[in-house]
Amino acid sequence: MDERSVPAPSEPDYLRVRVFQDPEQDTLTLATIERIVYKPNEKRSWLAQRVKKLVEKKPMTPDAALGFARLYAQRKRIKLVLTAVEPEGGSN
Repeated sequence: MDERSVPAPSEPDYLRVRVFQDPEQDTLTLATIERIVYKPNEKRSWLAQRVKKLVEKKPMTPDAALGFARLYAQRKRIKLVLTAVEPEGGSN
């Protein structure tokens, strides 16, 4: 399994781990973990992106979030885990 901190992976199936500060509590970090899958669209020539949220804005340390993602990736045989630490407040 490959772990990277880059914005645009070339893998068709990967996990994205985003960790950010809770806007209400300075000492708490929240994590969002998503599985992103690109599949060819049968009716069109472009790739369709499917995003499945595994964890959404759950209080977790960065290490705990990455540990969860590693175990999930190993179980599902996903080759890439993409990590991003976001500024305060995160994004939706």
